[in-house]
Amino acid sequence: MKDAPMSKLSIQLPNSIHRHARRLARTEGISVNQLVSSAVAEKLSALDTERYLRERARRGKKVDIAAILAKIPAI
Repeated sequence: MKDAPMSKLSIQLPNSIHRHARRLARTEGISVNQLVSSAVAEKLSALDTERYLRERARRGKKVDIAAILAKIPAI
């Protein structure tokens, strides 16, 4: 599989976060760049999922769940 094109991004982190990121990256056997890239990708995915679900909920219709559950026969 061919590597995706890359862009450079310069960020400033508090020293404590940078130290933590270096320590975690070393533990995971990856570079700090890979760790940050993965963290950003995960955050973007979470935000996109939240936005998608919020939109789906907005388009949905309310139902009486109690009435639906009442139709289930007792065992």
